[in-house]
Amino acid sequence: MGENQLHNLNIERAVLSSILFDPSLYEDVASKIKPRDFYLPDHRSIFEAMEVLEREDKPIDEEFLRKKLLQNDKFNEDVFIEIISSNPLSNSAAYIDEIKEKAVKRELIKLTSDIKDVAIDQDLPSDDVLDIIQKKLYEISLDATTKEFRDSPEMVTSTIAHIHEMKKRGNNGVIGVDTGFRELNELTAGFTEGQLIIVAARPAMGKTALTLNIAQKALDDGRGVAIFSLEMPAEELMLRMLSAKTSIPLQSLKVGDMSDEEWSNLTRATDEIARQKLFVDDDGMVNINQMRSKLRKLKMQHPEISIMIVDYLQLMSGAGGKDRHLEVSEISRGLKLLARELQMPIIALSQLNRGVESRHDKRPMLSDIRESGSIEQDADIILFVYRDDVYRMREEQEKEKKAKAEGQEYRSNYIDKPEEDTELIIGKNRSGPIGVANIVFQKRFTRFVDKGSIPVEIVYENADDNAKNSNFEMPAL
Repeated sequence: MGENQLHNLNIERAVLSSILFDPSLYEDVASKIKPRDFYLPDHRSIFEAMEVLEREDKPIDEEFLRKKLLQNDKFNEDVFIEIISSNPLSNSAAYIDEIKEKAVKRELIKLTSDIKDVAIDQDLPSDDVLDIIQKKLYEISLDATTKEFRDSPEMVTSTIAHIHEMKKRGNNGVIGVDTGFRELNELTAGFTEGQLIIVAARPAMGKTALTLNIAQKALDDGRGVAIFSLEMPAEELMLRMLSAKTSIPLQSLKVGDMSDEEWSNLTRATDEIARQKLFVDDDGMVNINQMRSKLRKLKMQHPEISIMIVDYLQLMSGAGGKDRHLEVSEISRGLKLLARELQMPIIALSQLNRGVESRHDKRPMLSDIRESGSIEQDADIILFVYRDDVYRMREEQEKEKKAKAEGQEYRSNYIDKPEEDTELIIGKNRSGPIGVANIVFQKRFTRFVDKGSIPVEIVYENADDNAKNSNFEMPAL
């Protein structure tokens, strides 16, 4: 590749000169290119100095720029004069794009050297090499190459901006993805970028239903959601989401036993979900490397993806050839790093050990998480789902079974309730308090709602008119 294809100093000078001529251009330029995109180190230093002046709310002019560069011992008189002498641009957009284009090419050239280093010199396994390459390509495509140290002024400015943003939101306490549950939001402030959230429970407690409810809330808020379903096919997940959304019992959806009005509501609900950014991978054999690769690719194609769900963690595999505890450690650490890299919360479902069944108080604890050491360490939030009625029902069933085996009659006092009290137990919260959020599980609709809230019944406009027409079509496939 020719030298002129990797950089153009005249263009770099012209862009810097244009900012000095019209400082209002700085914001537009800085939104598209970073200091590292300049090829010449002195040009990088000048753009960095402009960045500091902008942050300090000082004029970006010749005098202040010279002073800032001298303070940092990065002033080059010859380079500075060349920039001042350059003609400012009347239309800088094409030149900014050219600087970015050449910067990307330089990164790609460097990547070829990195590939040789990890594949030949370091002799890493091919799976590791592919993961490194995919991560680097993702970073280059998003202009998110490895960050340098962040200094105090930049961090203070960023933090104050964050506080102002929270103030604009009306002090509602939610700074991340709204979970849809009032008490859970109060304890967690929502699920924030870079967090790994573990939702753990024994089978049949409703951990999949809970995360699907959170996913639907995110979709309704205009966010994109990615789900890796290792246990059940995408169609089963969609049936559960539709039941929760339409208030049509799950069993009725499964067999198609619905009234005309329910068919109408279902059709409208499927149309609405079809317009939302929901993506499901139901390949039950995915490993951590494949998951990273798939999610990076999806995030590049759909930047609006802002939360990922893994159902469930123990069904995942590592890179292979390791002890299971080491594999789980690799998986949990990999998910945490991926959440940080893609700047989104990742929710991973987890099974609990059988030990909880032998205790009188069956509320879960951190030690109940299967292969818990690394999971407990890497997680930012650990959330247990506990429904006491599940255990009460099982106990009654065991008593009835035992009585029948002994030829005796057994009259159970247990009442199968359509709605069951549920405790969301926060066992770990790296950035907030631990505690219990109380919600209610509506079994027929596989839906959790806030305690004391009115069950959501979805009624669409003109539903009554449509219900009069018996010639309904099933939702389009």
